[in-house]
Amino acid sequence: MLPSGKLRNDVLREVIFPNLGVEDAKVIYGPRAGFDSAVLEYDEENYLVVATDPVIGVPKEAFGFFAYHFAASDVAVFGAEPRWLVLNLLFPEGTSEEYVREVMTDVNEECLKYGGSVIGGHTGVYPSIPEPMGTSAVAGIVRKDKLRLPIARPGDRIVVTAKVGLEFAVSAAYFRGRELLGVLTKKELMRLKRSFYFETVVPDALIARPFARGMHDATEGGLTALHEIADNSGVGFRVYADKLHLDPLVKKVLDFYGLEPWSVSSTGTLIAIVPPEKSDVLITELLKNGILAFELGGFTEDKERVLIENGDERPFPEFKGDPYVELYGKQEDKPGK
Repeated sequence: MLPSGKLRNDVLREVIFPNLGVEDAKVIYGPRAGFDSAVLEYDEENYLVVATDPVIGVPKEAFGFFAYHFAASDVAVFGAEPRWLVLNLLFPEGTSEEYVREVMTDVNEECLKYGGSVIGGHTGVYPSIPEPMGTSAVAGIVRKDKLRLPIARPGDRIVVTAKVGLEFAVSAAYFRGRELLGVLTKKELMRLKRSFYFETVVPDALIARPFARGMHDATEGGLTALHEIADNSGVGFRVYADKLHLDPLVKKVLDFYGLEPWSVSSTGTLIAIVPPEKSDVLITELLKNGILAFELGGFTEDKERVLIENGDERPFPEFKGDPYVELYGKQEDKPGK
C-alpha cells in the first residue's frame, strides 16, 4: 500500500514515467523528479512553462490564495511570470454562495497583483466532496535564455529564504491549535495563522531570477529537495546547520513536535542555486524587497551530501515522509464549509 503524501521518486520512475503517451518534439522538459513544471516550445524566442498542483488540506480562508499560488510558484521558479490560470474548484454540499465568492475574490486579487488571468476551469458542489478542494494549472512565457532550471554546478551557493518550516507551523496552528496553546500564546497562534500569506515563492522567484542559475520551491519534504537538485545535476552539497534561520515561532512548533527543520513542509521557501559571485547581491536584493534570505551552503564536485552541525558531519536527511501528512490526518478541526 502506498503511503500518504506525494509519490516517492522510485514509484514515479517505475509507474508514472513509463506511461506518458506519445513523444512530442514540442515538449522540451517533461515529467521528471525535481522538476515541478513542464517546458514547451512556444516560438523561436520563448518557452511556455506549465505547472499544476492540488489544493487540498488547506485552511478555509487560505483556499483562494493557494488556488493561485501553489501552481504559480512552480512557474515562477522556472523564470516565467504566471500568466494564465485554469481552476477546478470542488465544494462539499452545504457550501454557501458567499464562500465561493470569497474564494474567487481572493483568486482575482492575486491575479491582479501578478498580472494573471483565469482562462477556464470547472466549479461545482458535490456530495462526495468532504471539504473544499481543487486543482490549479498555471502557464507563463519565458525567453529561452532566461529559463531557470533546478540544475547546479560545483561551486554554486545555496541561498534560502527564511521561511523554512513555515508551512508546517501554520498548518499546526490551524489544525492542532488547542494542542499548541501549551507552548504558544493566543497572540502567537494568531500570528502564525495569518502567516499563510508568506507561503508563496512568486515574489521571491521573480526578484531572484536575474541572479540565480536555478530555483526550487521547498514544498512537501522541505529542504530534502536538495537531493533532487543534486541527482539531476550530478553534484553533492554541504549544508551548515548554524547558518539556518528559523522564525522563532516556527522553531517553537518544531521543538514541540520533536522535529528537525530539514524535511518538514516548507512551501513558500525559495531554494536558489546561485553562482558564488552573485550570492551576496541576491541576498541584498531580496532584503531590499522585505524578504530575508541567507546562504545555507554550497554544491560540490564530489557526490557527498553532508550536513555539518556543531562541528560534526553526517549525511543530509532523506525524504522518508512528511510530518505534515500525519498532522493533517489527525487534525482537531477539518477545514469547514
